[in-house]
Amino acid sequence: MLTEAPRIPAPTASDYLDIDSLLSDEERAMRTSVRKMLDDLIEPNIAEWFESGTFPVGLAREFGALGLLGMHLTGYGCAGTSATAYGIACRELEATDSGVRSFVSVQGSLAMFPIWAYGDEDQKQRWLPAMAAGEAIGCFGLTEPDSGSDPGRMRTNARRDGDDWILNGSKMWITNGGVADVAVVWARTDEGIRGFLVERGTKGFTTNDIHRKLSLRASVTSELVFTDCRLPGDAVLPGVVGLRGPLSCLNEARFGILWGVNGAARTCYQTALDYATSREQFGGPIARFQLTQKKLVEMVLDINKADLVALHLGRLKDAGRLHPSQVSFGKLNNVRTALQVAREARTILGANGITLEYPVLRHMNNLESVLTYEGTSEIHTLVIGQEITGLAAFE
Repeated sequence: MLTEAPRIPAPTASDYLDIDSLLSDEERAMRTSVRKMLDDLIEPNIAEWFESGTFPVGLAREFGALGLLGMHLTGYGCAGTSATAYGIACRELEATDSGVRSFVSVQGSLAMFPIWAYGDEDQKQRWLPAMAAGEAIGCFGLTEPDSGSDPGRMRTNARRDGDDWILNGSKMWITNGGVADVAVVWARTDEGIRGFLVERGTKGFTTNDIHRKLSLRASVTSELVFTDCRLPGDAVLPGVVGLRGPLSCLNEARFGILWGVNGAARTCYQTALDYATSREQFGGPIARFQLTQKKLVEMVLDINKADLVALHLGRLKDAGRLHPSQVSFGKLNNVRTALQVAREARTILGANGITLEYPVLRHMNNLESVLTYEGTSEIHTLVIGQEITGLAAFE
């Protein structure tokens, strides 16, 4: 007796390779809860915030209530999720806006992580529960006006003065800087590069917000200035000396980025697909034209490949087998992919693509910053190049 072969469902436009089936029930449930919060609180307002150049810091408590802040850390009020779950959350956040994901990334991976990894117990108890709840905001001070890709040449310095430290210098392009309650600041000392916790209101510590940005407008970006800033002896992070400290934090943040940008790409693709199937020219929807279909297909190919890269790296990280250069692979590939998807999506929308009525150019502008921060595409190229050749090409 002949039996009919089971019918295999056709691929969907939103998840062509059925990557969703590779996630656990818990991961899908978390994604759904994050998506609902974003749909309720942020999606209706994000275009206006981008246009006005504002970010409502009150959202920090909403993020904290959902367990998103430092979610991949354990203890001290942190959710203790897997790295993959953190990545999935970043993808949903950046599907709304890179500035939203940046806030969460900086809080958890750049401000909370160094305290969690290198702080003493008093520092952890003082800051981590409040930061996990969104009651305190942190920032990460490494980049300087004349020292971006080469942090080893930073000029910010700290010297001992009795039991205290005197901090001098400045940091530039600091996300959350103007609203942070505590800054994790990296500075040269006689002992090597050290991390310091600098509280808002400390004498000699000031911030200046950066305006007239054309990218990451729904995000606070600031300069940090330290002028004979006196810090108590217990302001220093005791658990690390040298560049290993800040670079390990950057690696945590880059992991969130390689997931997050896939969300931005997905939004741009879905917007272009919806537009192409409804926009009529020459007697029918423009989605029927070969060139438009080619653009959409290239987006599907690129997004699904980038999602597989992110998921594989997430599983490696959860297994404790993720090398920093593999994070560079993901950051380089996925940001470049997302930017190309955004640019192609804009062409499908035509002139409508440059307005805030649609999210595409907003995402494209944001991704230009993401391409640069947490390591430029050039730096990540050289990191991978060094791994495959055994030869450093940074100087």
